[in-house]
Amino acid sequence: MAEDLDANYARAGYHQRIGFGRTPALLVVDFVEAYFEPSSPLYAGVEATLASALRVLAAARRAGIMRILTNVQYQKGGANGGVFFRKVPALRSFEIGNPLGAWPKGLSAEPGELVISKQYPSAFFGTSLASTLTANGIDTAIIMGVTTSGCIRATCIDAVSHGFIPIIVEQAVGDRAEGPHRANLYDMSAKYADVVSEAETIAYLDRLAGQSAPKSAAR
Repeated sequence: MAEDLDANYARAGYHQRIGFGRTPALLVVDFVEAYFEPSSPLYAGVEATLASALRVLAAARRAGIMRILTNVQYQKGGANGGVFFRKVPALRSFEIGNPLGAWPKGLSAEPGELVISKQYPSAFFGTSLASTLTANGIDTAIIMGVTTSGCIRATCIDAVSHGFIPIIVEQAVGDRAEGPHRANLYDMSAKYADVVSEAETIAYLDRLAGQSAPKSAAR
């Protein structure tokens, strides 16, 4: 009889929890209109995911930790999108000036929160994210956003590769299909990140909020 997958992974030591570090930052990845507007080619039906993320974001603001929001932005014609832009025609939704690239209802960046525009799946690739986190003494990246099988996975792998502890908030990441969503959560949990519930994440942030005040509005 073939070995059960969970048993096989357990024997290899996968799914080991690292735990939250000492100094977290919240990464809000690519929550933009393209994933919420039904007429968009990228519509993913992830409204519940955004609702969860907004609750976590509110807790992060109370705690005063660093918050970073990412979006995707291309020049007209996508010259700065390279092969990725050629591979996925729907990325034209993110050309400068397209309303599908705007924040969805309920989400906006507050003063002191950083906005990073990217062109590729990972929030780290081709951006200042890693150096920004390092310069601010961050050791943990709490990751939310879309899509689980794309930009979330890519950001997670780059986070751990840069030496940050990736925390994936399970209810605050989403995809357009349950299969890829669940498969990638499983894989990230096994090899790269802690997959943590919304409730556990908020409880952690609320504990931080009860500690000493941070140095600035975004930290």
